[in-house]
Amino acid sequence: MNFLLQLVRKYPLTVLCLAAIWYLSFFTPPQTELDHVDFIDKWVHIIMYGGTCMVMWAEYLHRHRQVQQWGKLIFFSWLAPILMSGLIELLQAYCTGGRRSGDWLDLAANAIGVTLAAVIGIIVANLRK
Repeated sequence: MNFLLQLVRKYPLTVLCLAAIWYLSFFTPPQTELDHVDFIDKWVHIIMYGGTCMVMWAEYLHRHRQVQQWGKLIFFSWLAPILMSGLIELLQAYCTGGRRSGDWLDLAANAIGVTLAAVIGIIVANLRK
């Protein structure tokens, strides 16, 4: 419990973005005119996960002058969001009673967004040296 409180204090915007992703992943979205745009859902996934991970990198770099543990940073800012995305897709497929469907292409779009954010974060971190 103490770990979670520290996480919220250190990275409040990241926690807020992650909570928003979990909420948006399980509510029933309304119908809009954008539903007819090709691949709009995939673009939303790329932006949602890429934006969240950019916030994650920004908060980390704001709190630390230099990256202290690259392995830990890459795990929490790249691999963990992709694993979370896979878990969400599985839960959508098997636990929403047909309201939502899990899609492997959504997972791929999420991974693209996370990877783009990681590349930008790594570049910014190296430029700060």
